[in-house]
Amino acid sequence: MSRTAPVPLKHERISATLAEEIAAGRLAPGAQLPGEVALARRFGVSRTTVRAALAELTQGGLIATRTGKGSFVQLRGSPRRAAPGSASTIGDRALGALLGLAIGDALGMPTQLQSRQQIVDAYGPLLPGFEPAPAGHPIAAGMAAGQVTDDTEQAVILAQVLIHGGGLVDPQELAARLVAWEADMRARGSLDLLGPSTRRALADLLAGGDIETTGSNGDTNGAAMRITPVGIATAPETAALVAAVEAASRVTHNTSIALAGASAVAAAVSAGVVGLGFEAAIDAALSAASAGAHRGRWVAGADVASRIRWAIGLVAGLADPDACDLVQRLVGTSLATQESVPAAFALWSLHPDDPWLTCRLGASVGGDCDTIAAMAGAMSGALVGPAGFPADAVAQLESANPGLDLTGLATGLLALRTVAR
Repeated sequence: MSRTAPVPLKHERISATLAEEIAAGRLAPGAQLPGEVALARRFGVSRTTVRAALAELTQGGLIATRTGKGSFVQLRGSPRRAAPGSASTIGDRALGALLGLAIGDALGMPTQLQSRQQIVDAYGPLLPGFEPAPAGHPIAAGMAAGQVTDDTEQAVILAQVLIHGGGLVDPQELAARLVAWEADMRARGSLDLLGPSTRRALADLLAGGDIETTGSNGDTNGAAMRITPVGIATAPETAALVAAVEAASRVTHNTSIALAGASAVAAAVSAGVVGLGFEAAIDAALSAASAGAHRGRWVAGADVASRIRWAIGLVAGLADPDACDLVQRLVGTSLATQESVPAAFALWSLHPDDPWLTCRLGASVGGDCDTIAAMAGAMSGALVGPAGFPADAVAQLESANPGLDLTGLATGLLALRTVAR
């Protein structure tokens, strides 16, 4: 693969231009920047791209944003201070996304496939922390507290393929690694294997099927559950991000519903990593979900973007236990993308700046709750970073999963943001 000199991304070029204007005094200290619409028109980009550029300037202490008023040039010598518990660097936020995915997955390991009522009876309304799998669990029996499942392990595989390919996904390599992973899981006696869409696609591929069409029936949440690395490696510019999601998902989940759900999760992670807040991350997710719904083979099903918006409104103002009950009853917590992805967004919206609580809510909702907690944890972790998780929980995760190098993966994935595609 040929390499060219890194090309600045759109939001990086915009932030550099505005930084030069601030340094030259054309934007004086205390001056208000033009609004998002005006900047988008000036640079010929989307408002999401403008927000990413403003986030970079904010992180650099050059501007400050006042809610309801706009962005203003900082007085010299008065850099912005990070809010308590927030991630101060893009590296922190990238690591936070991977930690959130793994912690949510491990929290949901013992509760997956159980009903909300079964979870409440066993652990109370909210899972307190990592628990071992209960005896006789149909998938996770014998697993220790803090161990991750297929959600994290498949995300790691995708991250490794991305890094190895310099930002490009080789579908043959991804397929081979997934097949080898399942074989290893079987050899270890695990029942936590590939999901139905992935299994069908890889069986088709091994039987000589065309890798461009093997994922044409994949409409479950397997693509969304492992897509976090694409969000870390790709800037929150809708067209480029959705194209990257499609490339990473095509071999197993090349349908409109699966790509809409995976695009939503990847966009929220990407927006968080670049420093955007919760509302901007939701906007990016909705735009990406709508764009993703026009990719792949169309399959019948509810619109993912509309269901995300509806699910967030459904739980607004509710107490956590009531929200969990309602999410299971009305939103749904099955493998279906149009259920589990909106469920993850709804639970994240309850406490957008508290990824540990978000992960515990996801693990307490029932159904495919390891995947729901993993997606919600990744999105929340990207906003807050490692500081959003108790140190002892991080230590337990690392102890229970030796060899899980999330820091190395975060560094490798971030480096891909400046690689010319």
